[in-house]
Amino acid sequence: MAATSTAAFFLAGSSLRNSSGEYHKTKSSPIQRLISLKIRADAGDNDKEDDLQLKISRRYATVVLPVTSALGAIGRFSTVAATADEQIQCADGECGTVQLRTLSGCGLGVARYPDFVYNADGGSGSGVAQELSDGCTLLRFFPEKLKIPPVSMSTTTLLGLPLPPALKIEIIPKTLEGYLERSSGKVELNFLANFNFTIGTLYSAPPLVVNTVLTTETVQGAIRRGKGKRLDSTGECQLVGVAEVARVDDSFLNSFLTLPTECLAELKARLYFA
Repeated sequence: MAATSTAAFFLAGSSLRNSSGEYHKTKSSPIQRLISLKIRADAGDNDKEDDLQLKISRRYATVVLPVTSALGAIGRFSTVAATADEQIQCADGECGTVQLRTLSGCGLGVARYPDFVYNADGGSGSGVAQELSDGCTLLRFFPEKLKIPPVSMSTTTLLGLPLPPALKIEIIPKTLEGYLERSSGKVELNFLANFNFTIGTLYSAPPLVVNTVLTTETVQGAIRRGKGKRLDSTGECQLVGVAEVARVDDSFLNSFLTLPTECLAELKARLYFA
C-alpha cells in the first residue's frame, strides 16, 4: 500500500529559545492562526480517506488520530510545541504534550490476599513528551496534575463485594515518568506514590510508599506477577508493576498487611499526544 500525507499548520503563541537558552513568546499573525491538516491513504483502486480531528487552543493544537492510524503516525504528529513553562523542563529538542486518562479494569494486590478489582475511570494527568532520535519518546507527567481515584467502596470490590464504607486508600503520586517505544508501543514509567490508608475519622495509617516501574510487559516478583498490554492505535494500554512495600511505624498495619511484602498494581489507561 502506498500512503501519502499532506500537513500544513501554524501555531499561535509558540515559544522559541534564543542564543542564551532563554524562552520567549512570539506574536502570532492572522495567518498563523490558520490550521489545515489532512491525511490520505491510497490502497490500490480503493481510495480511503481518514480525516484527523483538531482541537485548537491559543497555545497549541491537539491532533486526534483516527483508530486506523498506526503507532508511527502518533510519533510523527507528537511534536507540537508545548507552553513555555513545559518546554523549559525538556533538556533538548521539541516538546509536545501528553494527557493521561485512567480507565476501568484496573486491579490491586497486596501480599497473598485476593486481588482488589479497581475502577479508576475518571482519573487524569498531563505532562510533556519529547521525541528522541532512537525511536523513543520521553514522557514526564506533572505530579500535581495527576488525579487517581481513591480505593474505596465506590471504586473497588474484593471477592465481588464492595469495600466497607469507611475504608479508603488515597493515592498521592510523587513521580510518573519514563518512555514510549514508538515502533512497538512498549511503555515503561517510573512510579512513586504514597498510599494513605484511613478508616473514617477513627484511624489514619502512616503512608505506604510504593516505588515501582509500571510497564506494558510482564513482571514477576517473589509472590506477585502481572502482564501488561502495549499501547495500541487508540492510545490504550495496560500498565503493571510489582513493588516491595516496607514496614511502617504502625503495628496494626504491619500485621494486617504482613509488611514487608509485595504489592501488584494494574493500571489501564489511555494516552493522548499533541
